[in-house]
Amino acid sequence: MSLSECKNNIAKKTFREKGTCSRTFAYLLNKEFGNNLDDEERATDPLAGGIMRKGQQCGMLWGATLAIGAEAYGRTNDLDKALPLAILATQSLMNSFEERAHTVNCKDITGCRMDNFFGLTRYMLKVTLQGMNNSTCFNLAEDWYEEAIKSAKQGLIQNQNKLPVNVINCASEVVRKVGGNKEEMAMVAGFAGGMGLSGHGCGALSAAIWVRSLDWVRNNPGKSAFNNNEAKVILKSFLKETQGKMDCSQICGRDFQSVQDHSDFLKNGGCHNVLKVLYQSD
Repeated sequence: MSLSECKNNIAKKTFREKGTCSRTFAYLLNKEFGNNLDDEERATDPLAGGIMRKGQQCGMLWGATLAIGAEAYGRTNDLDKALPLAILATQSLMNSFEERAHTVNCKDITGCRMDNFFGLTRYMLKVTLQGMNNSTCFNLAEDWYEEAIKSAKQGLIQNQNKLPVNVINCASEVVRKVGGNKEEMAMVAGFAGGMGLSGHGCGALSAAIWVRSLDWVRNNPGKSAFNNNEAKVILKSFLKETQGKMDCSQICGRDFQSVQDHSDFLKNGGCHNVLKVLYQSD
């Protein structure tokens, strides 16, 4: 068996064991980097299905991005460097994923929105007909696994002396506001601006869901955070504030051209009300 075949078999096996695409890729990349973060990985479960099954960015991306943030902090041991590094590395990861899947969104990959009975039933029927091990999601995980690792490593190779300084981002600010530590702030940094500043599903929302789910996981050892109530409350409050919008570009009314651009937007009061809702939700 070749190295490639061995790794691909591990990707599918891990998917079966972990149960969600988000947790699977958080685990796989953390393992590659030598980081042991079981609670943090389990807290990614609610991001599967594209943020609470809403069909936004594939959970594989959320999980892999979280692992990139952890590695960025481990390599720099400096939050000021880790935040922009994680965002830039996430951009590399997203480019790799989109080249493979031709989209970043779960609903485009599965053909289903799984946040309602009919969509979830349709998805489960498709998986049953395909066979889980040969399903669209399992095959994508297999096909992208090595590419995910390669793109993450390439993205993390940045000249740290050329990284922007004193920058903030929406995702890390939410974690900071709810009392998260520096490593946790770095872990979610790549979520910013709709993940890697791409303008897709709100990264601050996903950061809030993840950090509150992390608390839930720590208080409920061994249980899945997939349907935890804290995440549901956050999503409800967020959708009320944004009038049902989930994409960063729609909420902000603009795209971001750089890490500095995003930071300046926030420092000038951008998304203030949305962020306030996210870190105050209880």
